[in-house]
Amino acid sequence: MKLRLNPIAVAASAIVLSAVLAGCAAGPDYRKPEVDMPVTWQLDAPWRQSTPSDTQVKGAWWERFGDAKLNALQQQALDGNQTLAVAAARLTQARATANSVSAGMYPQVSAGVRASRLRISGNRPLTNYNAANFATVQNDFALGVNVSYEVDLFGRVQRSVEGARASAEQAVADLENTRLLLSADLASNYFNLRELDVELDVLSRSIELQRKALELATSRHDLGATSGLDVAQQQALLDTTLTQVDVLRKARAQYEHAIATLTGTPAPNFSLPPALAPMTPPAVPIGMPSDLLERRPDIASAERAMAASNAQIGVARAAFFPSVILAPSYGVDSRAIETLFNAPSVLWSLGVSATQTLFDGGRISANVDFAKGGYDVAVANYRRVVLTAMQEVEDGITGVSALDRAYAQAQAAIVSARRVLDIANSRYEGGVATYLDVITAQQSLLNSERQAAQLMGQRMLTSVFLIKALGGDWSEEKVAQK
Repeated sequence: MKLRLNPIAVAASAIVLSAVLAGCAAGPDYRKPEVDMPVTWQLDAPWRQSTPSDTQVKGAWWERFGDAKLNALQQQALDGNQTLAVAAARLTQARATANSVSAGMYPQVSAGVRASRLRISGNRPLTNYNAANFATVQNDFALGVNVSYEVDLFGRVQRSVEGARASAEQAVADLENTRLLLSADLASNYFNLRELDVELDVLSRSIELQRKALELATSRHDLGATSGLDVAQQQALLDTTLTQVDVLRKARAQYEHAIATLTGTPAPNFSLPPALAPMTPPAVPIGMPSDLLERRPDIASAERAMAASNAQIGVARAAFFPSVILAPSYGVDSRAIETLFNAPSVLWSLGVSATQTLFDGGRISANVDFAKGGYDVAVANYRRVVLTAMQEVEDGITGVSALDRAYAQAQAAIVSARRVLDIANSRYEGGVATYLDVITAQQSLLNSERQAAQLMGQRMLTSVFLIKALGGDWSEEKVAQK
C-alpha cells in the first residue's frame, strides 16, 4: 500500500517545490516602460479640458451622431464583417494557446491498457548461456498509470505561461482595435456618401436655376434684346454643371460599394438611397493625454506585446539551466487476467531525469540575444504607437476647431453669394450689366454651396477621426467641464 502512494506523493512534492522556487524564474520581471506624456493638450476655443470615464466599455460611439441608418449599418458590420471575424478567430486561437501552455504547470497523467497474445521466439539471442531458450506462447494483460511533471526550478514554464497570457490579452486588444477601426471606417465612408448627397442636391438646385436662366437668356435673345453670346455662355455653364453630376455619382457609388463590403454584403446587392438629413458632429470631451494609455486598444496591444517579448527572454535564459522531469508510474501486469490485480502483478517505478546542455556553440546565448532584441523592438513600437496617438488627437482637436470656424464662414459666404446673384440679375434685366456678371454670380453661389457641403462632410469625418484617436466612446456620468 505504501508503494502505491509513493508516485503521487513525489509528484505532489515536486509541485510544491516548483511553486516555492517560482520566484527564481530566469529572465527579468516585466515592468511597463515609462513614456513622456504631456500634461495637457494644445486646445483652441471652444475646447475645454474634461474627464471622460476611461473605465467604461468603448462601445457604440456612432450613436452620438443621431443617425438611425448609420446605427443599423454599424450593427450589420459588427455581425457580418469578415476582418472582424478573423480577429475574433485569432483571439480564440490565442486563448487556446494560453490554456495549452498553462497546462505545463501541472502533472501530465496518462493511463494505458494492453491486452495481447504473443509468441516468443525460441531462437532469440541468449541472455544467459547456461539457460536454454524456448518458444513460448502466452497472454499479456497490463494496466498502468504514468505521470510526467517538469519541475520548473528555473521558471521556463512560468515565463512561457506569462508570455502566452500576454499574447492572449494582446489578441483581446487587437480585436477591440479592429472593431474600432471598422466602425470608424464605416462611419467615414457613410459621411462621405452623405456629403456627396448634399453636393448632388446643390448641383440639382443649381441646374434648375441655370436652366431657368438659360430660358430667360434665350427669350431675350429671341426678342433681340441680347446677342447669342449670352445664350452660349449660359449653356456652357449648364453643361459644365451637368458633367459634375456624373463625376459625383461615380464617387458616391464607390463609397456605397465600400460600405457594402464593410457590412459583409455583396456590392451588387447593396444600395443606400440618398438622404439630406442635417449632419452635426457631437461634442467630444477631451481628457488628459495620459488617458490614451488606457483608452486606445492599439496602445494596449503594443503594451501586451512588450510583456510577451519580456517573457520570451526568461524562456530563452532558462535553457542555460538543467531541465528536471519527474516520471513516476504504477500499474499491474499479468499473463492471466484473473491474476491481474494480485499483489505479485504490481509494478511501479520512480524516475527523475535531468538534462543539462554542456556545449552548443553559442546557440542559447544567441537565442537570449534574439529575445532581448525582440523586446527592444516591442518597446520602440510601443513608444511609436503612443506618439502617433498623441499626434492624431492633436490633429483632430486642431481640425475640428478650424473646420467649425470655416463652416460658419462658408454659411456667411452663401448668403453673400445669393445677394450678389440677385443684384446681378436685376442689373442684367435693367440693361446696366452684361450677362457675364450673372454667370459669374451663379458660379460663385454654386462654389460657395458646394464648399459648405464639403466642409460639413469634413467636420463629420474629423469628428470620427478624433473619436477614434481618443479610443472610442465615453461615459457621460463622469464628464466634468473644468
